[in-house]
Amino acid sequence: MKITGKVIRYGDNVDTDVIIPARHLNTSDPKELAAHCMEDLDPDFVKKVQPGDIIVAGKNFGCGSSREHAPIAIKASGIACVVAKSFARIFYRNAINTGLAIVEYDGDIRDGDQLDIDFAHGVIRNHRDNTQGRFTPFPEFLQKIITAGGLFKAKETMQ
Repeated sequence: MKITGKVIRYGDNVDTDVIIPARHLNTSDPKELAAHCMEDLDPDFVKKVQPGDIIVAGKNFGCGSSREHAPIAIKASGIACVVAKSFARIFYRNAINTGLAIVEYDGDIRDGDQLDIDFAHGVIRNHRDNTQGRFTPFPEFLQKIITAGGLFKAKETMQ
């Protein structure tokens, strides 16, 4: 699987309460969650995000509560992948379960950069300076879960 997208950049410790504020947790509808994604951190997020965009962040992305609403909101907003220096462990697992592609990578990526991400080979290419970086790709079975759109959809295709 490969994607190309424009970067929307954030810092360290982006918690689930700013990814999807608790006041919007009365629904599990992905489109409704997407309409409020990042609104407390970046009020213009839903206006500027385009299908295929990539969130890039610092350390500990997705810290906070264990709600699956956060990766669902991000994915439903059109984000193709989240790249961060590190992820909170429960967010990491929830992202895989919901089919949100994530990558741990600590390279020089700026807001507005255009990236190519090759998940199978663990390569990120930045169009800004034509540099390449490497990350550890997921094992094939996790790539299949993400490609299928999440754990439940992957189970359906295996039966």
